[in-house]
Amino acid sequence: MEHTWRWFGPADPITLDEIRQTGATGIVTALHEIPNGEVWPVEAIEARKRMIEAAGLSWSVVESVPVHEAIKQGLPGRDAYIAAYQQTLRNLAACGIDTVCYNFMPVLDWTRTDLAWRLPDGGLALRFEQTAFAAFDLYLLARPGAEGEYSDAEKAKARDYLDGLDEVGRERLVNTVIAGLPGAEEHYTLEQFRGVLAEYAETDAERLREHLGDFLAAIVPVAEEVGVRLAIHPDDPPCPLLGLPRVVSGPEDVQWILDAAPSPANGLTLCTGSYGVSADIDLVAMAERFGPHIYFAHLRSTRREASDPRSFHEAHHLDGDVDMVGVIRALVAEECRREREGGPRLPLRPDHGHHILDDQHRNTAPGYPLYGRLKGLAELRGVELTVRYLDALTR
Repeated sequence: MEHTWRWFGPADPITLDEIRQTGATGIVTALHEIPNGEVWPVEAIEARKRMIEAAGLSWSVVESVPVHEAIKQGLPGRDAYIAAYQQTLRNLAACGIDTVCYNFMPVLDWTRTDLAWRLPDGGLALRFEQTAFAAFDLYLLARPGAEGEYSDAEKAKARDYLDGLDEVGRERLVNTVIAGLPGAEEHYTLEQFRGVLAEYAETDAERLREHLGDFLAAIVPVAEEVGVRLAIHPDDPPCPLLGLPRVVSGPEDVQWILDAAPSPANGLTLCTGSYGVSADIDLVAMAERFGPHIYFAHLRSTRREASDPRSFHEAHHLDGDVDMVGVIRALVAEECRREREGGPRLPLRPDHGHHILDDQHRNTAPGYPLYGRLKGLAELRGVELTVRYLDALTR
């Protein structure tokens, strides 16, 4: 498989020269400086591509071309944003970039409550704690209708949690949930966030799915025409949050997406950490079932916590609740099929590494350290090589 690395552009404190030393050969990035909904100009794409290639790397995957909230809400102005998205796909294809990861999560791209949770080994990990999130939802955000979504016991635990935070801790929790994580499309104040949530008051899962279907109907034919593969990313975490619907949370959703716009251009990002949060999802079976439609893989592992399985943290790449060996075996089998029958490359990247060693003293984005992801990539590469070696022995 193609080993890639997410890079946040020239402002990323991890340089392209450092990335090349990790063993990655492909870059996963986006033009983050272009406002959401605007066309990515060919000149800007080419300039970023030249920068990457000058470092001896290739621009493997775009992550992401953000989907404007007007498209997700089905607002009257969505057609203009869809047209801009179509043109961006054409421009990327003209520059030789053929894989685009995107998501359809309303408002928040991904959600955590702690960006530096200390592990027993001293590393720092991303964490989602259900009680902390409930405290934010119920008492800091004070979302209308939230009271009816939690039990009395959950509300009492959330209140106790909040009472244990000082003003700095409360501000940190707010900022962690809504101020924008790496790759997030928007950044909000608490008051702005309340307003954005209110805009989704009439959008339930059925309506959001309808809007996703409309989006797919408009962009998949363009992607197919120009030779771009679309790879939708799952919800993270894969459950409704803050009264917002989620429609990319499990195998049934994936099948719906593929059926909504049957095309070689309509595919998936297999994010093992996102899907792995759900105990009901068999990730190996998912990788086997949808293998021909997987165009990108985010390989990371999460650990559901015993105190509340809705809480989880980022585990070591070969630990946690994800059968990473089984997933990689399924992906290698799919790549071998593509090599025999003809098919696209299969890029993977290590995702959400722990902040270890000097990572704890570098100003890198939460979940995107240098050494933590280097360790993860080395482990994933080792598993892949072992799987290929054992498969060759049995032939």
